[in-house]
Amino acid sequence: MKQKVWRGWVVSLLGMCMGISLSGEELVLPEGSTPKPLECTAFPNKVCAVVWRNWNLVEVETLAEVLRTTPEEVTRLAESLGLPPYCKPPWKTSQIYITLLRRNWHLLPYEQLLTLVDMSAEKLAFHLQEDDFLFIKLGSLKPKCEPVFFVPQTRQELGEVQKWRETVETLLDGKMKLDTVPRLAFVEDLTQVDAAVPQEKEVPSRFQIRYAYSYFAMFGDPLADDDAVLYPDGLLQKLRQAGANGVWLHVVLRDLAPGGIFPEWGAGHEKRIANLRKLVERAEQFGIRIYLYINEPRAVEADFFNVPGRETMKGVQRGSHYSLCTSNPAVRQWLSDSLAYLFREVPGLGGIFTITASENQTNCASHGLQAQCPRCSKRDYAEILAEVNAAMEEGVHRSAPDAKVLVWDWGWHGHGLATDVITKLPKNVWLMTVSEWGLPIQRGGIPAKVGEYSLSAVGPGPRAVQHWEAARQAGLKTAAKVQLGTSWEIASVPYVPALDLVARHCHRLASSGVDGLMLGWSLGGYPSPNLSLPRYFDRTPLPSVEEVLDEMARLRFGKGAAQARAGWTQVSTAYEEYPFHISVVYTAPIQMGPANPLYLHPTGYRATMVGIPYDDLNAWRGVYPPEVWIAQFRKVSRGMLTGAALLKEAALAADVSQRSEGEKDARYAEVVGLHAASVANQAEFILLRDAWQKSESQKEPVLRMIELLQDEIWLARQELALVQQDATIGFESTNHYWFVSQDLVEKMVSCRKMIAELEAWLKKNTDEG
Repeated sequence: MKQKVWRGWVVSLLGMCMGISLSGEELVLPEGSTPKPLECTAFPNKVCAVVWRNWNLVEVETLAEVLRTTPEEVTRLAESLGLPPYCKPPWKTSQIYITLLRRNWHLLPYEQLLTLVDMSAEKLAFHLQEDDFLFIKLGSLKPKCEPVFFVPQTRQELGEVQKWRETVETLLDGKMKLDTVPRLAFVEDLTQVDAAVPQEKEVPSRFQIRYAYSYFAMFGDPLADDDAVLYPDGLLQKLRQAGANGVWLHVVLRDLAPGGIFPEWGAGHEKRIANLRKLVERAEQFGIRIYLYINEPRAVEADFFNVPGRETMKGVQRGSHYSLCTSNPAVRQWLSDSLAYLFREVPGLGGIFTITASENQTNCASHGLQAQCPRCSKRDYAEILAEVNAAMEEGVHRSAPDAKVLVWDWGWHGHGLATDVITKLPKNVWLMTVSEWGLPIQRGGIPAKVGEYSLSAVGPGPRAVQHWEAARQAGLKTAAKVQLGTSWEIASVPYVPALDLVARHCHRLASSGVDGLMLGWSLGGYPSPNLSLPRYFDRTPLPSVEEVLDEMARLRFGKGAAQARAGWTQVSTAYEEYPFHISVVYTAPIQMGPANPLYLHPTGYRATMVGIPYDDLNAWRGVYPPEVWIAQFRKVSRGMLTGAALLKEAALAADVSQRSEGEKDARYAEVVGLHAASVANQAEFILLRDAWQKSESQKEPVLRMIELLQDEIWLARQELALVQQDATIGFESTNHYWFVSQDLVEKMVSCRKMIAELEAWLKKNTDEG
């Protein structure tokens, strides 16, 4: 179901604020089931909520335009609520628009969201589809929100606003302050080139390819903007220093080459090619190669096939989209020719990696639906996937024989054994697989298996080992996809200093003979000590894990090396208690930690994929019983906070020149500890809440709920101090900021209000008793 935003009263507003012509047609945006939005019960009213959640994230003029008022009125209300002084945001809205969408998803309708994020409906629709499953991350639905416009506050509302401010100042022991370090300040830090650092030369390595993703690049259509925004020189230099020799970015092929037999495609490809060419040339100066993520051919809507001659290209249907059937030679030729054009026009490209069975619908077998296609139904599954990859390989090597083509086995046979596909692949491709996939673990006595995105479980797993062996027997080189910096276990820190786990994984991969490493998906690309560990295992004979970690500790902490080693080991041991399950890492509130709201009444919403956790405990915990899950996160928290204390000692003992880097290890371990504690609190609160609501005569659950709310206030306050001094906390490239300072304060105020409500209930029931 889609929403059609008609040109009614919004025509002039959108046209004025976005500078586009909106006449003549309708705008189409995804809508889903349009449920009732969550109420902002903590705030005096919705206008206050909009101002609070967006203050200093967008320009005050934009906020005034959204609310149909003046900047002066917005500023006065912000001051009344106790927000810090206005500071014009130094970033582009495009750098935080996902943050803006998420925090206003239950507050504003699309019409106002378009103004807030400064996008046309067409552009927003593109981002919701292409920005790493953004609409899915938002729940595949848009709550039906009424417009929110500024009106003068009533006397009662003025009193509530004053009370809100007083509560804020009580909780913070004074007025709320601006962040010491502005959000996105790390972009400037990572942009700077250190002229004193000599350029590193590539030397023979066990891991011939070591490629990562930009810590802050856009995902959906990154080449539409200046190439320097993706990978500035400083970031390229720092990634090279950390040991990477490649970086990757997501592209859509129809935007990078002329359409050929599909003439409606290719608009703007010249600009994207020019930006890509500049990026390749700049990266080469730092010894970095550029790799492109190719997930093709993308599914299209039904009217695409109305053109004569395309009838036999129409593949299987899924929802409103149809596959471009790759059993049709013309479709495969388009794939090959487009890639040949791309690699001819951009000499020096490192290569591509392909996914042919991802969440995106591509070829007819990509979702196992090939039996519905009149052509593919007569063919073998493995043959279809191998043929698609062969078409892409041919196009790349037609123009660039030395470029690398890495074929990722993600999703093949539903992530089962897929040696039948491997044996049919072209002989000059690499086979890449997730290292930890299928690894058996036991956490809290509960057996489970790792899928992917785990740093806490040390691979390789059985599927990877069997696939690499099959690839070697077929004459292919091999690569491991790993998460060395961070993973969806928690991605709201730039890296988790569990270096013992990372070193053990790298040692095992070096011993296995793997030829290359994908250092992480869109997360974990911060130039961290974790990313530098693979290079330590390039020596012959292969050094031990202990030797490598001792050396790194001496280099990073000097006199504090012993405490650093103890801290890393403590953090690693704690992380091995993480109750891993794919549902846990995708849906639990671990990314938001103490910034995730609590609710006295069930929301009825399902947690979304690394987006909005709500209060969906059953999804959060995966295969783990609630009590076990809570206990495991409390173990993680205690161990992380102990490790953070050791790392703080190490940083204090280090030389002054080493101290700031050492303090990062301590800070990020502390954040993980705070988030794990909050996750456990939230889960316990929900269990108690639900039990209490079934039998409201019980007082013990209420007393414990009040304790948990008080602890959440403390956790939020601890995190606030860290957030205000470090702009990386809460950020990830495909989600932008999951939370900012005022979210933590909002959580504190909300908890204080719930405590008052529960205490009133206790008093009432005690008096009646």
